[in-house]
Amino acid sequence: MPAPRQRPTRTPLRRRAAAAGMALLAALSLYAPVARAQDDDSETILRDTEIEEILHRDADPVFIASGLDPKTVKIILIGTKEINATTSSGPTIMVNTGLILEAETPNQLIGVLAHETGHAAGGHIARSDEGMKSALRTFLLTMGLGIAAAVAGRPDAGAALMYNANYFATLDFLGYSREQEARADQAAVTYLEQSGQSSKGLVDFFDKFRYEEVFDHAHQYPFFQSHPLSSDRIEALQVRAAKQAHYNTPDTPEMIEQHKIMIAKIRGFMDSPYQTLAKYKEADTSFPARYARAIAYYKAGETDRSIKGIDALIAEKPDDPYLYELKGQVLFEDGKIKDAEAPYRKAVELKPDAPLLRILLGQTLESEEDKTKLDDAITNLRRSLDLENDNPDAWQFLARAYDEKGDPGMARLATAEQNYALGQLKDARVFAMRAREMLPKNTPQWRRATDIVLVSQPSRDDLKAIGQGG
Repeated sequence: MPAPRQRPTRTPLRRRAAAAGMALLAALSLYAPVARAQDDDSETILRDTEIEEILHRDADPVFIASGLDPKTVKIILIGTKEINATTSSGPTIMVNTGLILEAETPNQLIGVLAHETGHAAGGHIARSDEGMKSALRTFLLTMGLGIAAAVAGRPDAGAALMYNANYFATLDFLGYSREQEARADQAAVTYLEQSGQSSKGLVDFFDKFRYEEVFDHAHQYPFFQSHPLSSDRIEALQVRAAKQAHYNTPDTPEMIEQHKIMIAKIRGFMDSPYQTLAKYKEADTSFPARYARAIAYYKAGETDRSIKGIDALIAEKPDDPYLYELKGQVLFEDGKIKDAEAPYRKAVELKPDAPLLRILLGQTLESEEDKTKLDDAITNLRRSLDLENDNPDAWQFLARAYDEKGDPGMARLATAEQNYALGQLKDARVFAMRAREMLPKNTPQWRRATDIVLVSQPSRDDLKAIGQGG
């Protein structure tokens, strides 16, 4: 009899392992710092197919207008109350949930995404090194002048120069940053206009936080630390935006509804049940409000009440895959694993190309401890990896499924893939070497294990073993 297993907790806003998430955050924060954590608010990467779909639906026309292929642009959701959005290579745009909640309209959020697209399409990430080098030159020059003044017999002047070297370097870098911000503003207006959308939302969002200009750097929101605002910048943006033909184009009712659903879902999962129920009172019978309350009841442990609310929403929207996903989530977390299978299957049926939904179904099938369902679990997990090959969760569940099926070679190969996706090269190499010993020689799987060893900083002993093994 297999030993009892602890089911990993998860929500539709899926959280990856904290260590892996923070490592990825550090790797992605090339252009601007990720929002800092404050009080009990922590930052983590969130995965949710519905929210990612809404964000792409809003931003894809902008990406196309900028010349970027929407399929190559990653939008990563960062779970924190801090207001921030950053751009890194890839291109990758990271958006904090705090910023989404502050966007009063879809157009405001799209405006910010268009601004970040301006950074990505303009190559500002690659050129940000130029600004840092310029600031360093200013720092070294000021320090040199200070030393020269001291040697020349003016120690007070020399000390003052050396003391302010960092200040002058910061001014130099901020000047470079403001130039890039202004360029990204103008690019955003162009992309929005070309995609038939208004740039008024971007102006309104910046104007809403105009007061940030008077705060010192330490007291500003992270977004405005890395995106310095000024009244002149806002006015220049306003003048250009107001001249565009689509300036007064409103958001569609569908966009507004989707924006409300996204915010309701974020609040439902990130706020306490009390906060959610206080904001979305029972008297509010709108779809987003009932959605938020169903999540709040689930978080409060009121499973029956949550399922009742979800079923009412499904009766209203029977083709919404995310309602079935939520129902499967609630049942799974309540220990009703077999009952969770049907709603997850329905979610996958309605949206077969969503990798996260297939991962959830595969995990559920594997967790049922029914060996007759392991092949189905493996099929769904492999299909998810065909769509998103670097998802460590999928590799982890796949390793467990292979292990339970009695295929240790494939289980170790999947674990090697999981560690490789997380950037844990040492562990990836160790498990790949074990996989090579168990897999049939010269099969594609055996070759893949060999490849992982070779790109994971192999030792001389590893290379010797590979050479002896062929």
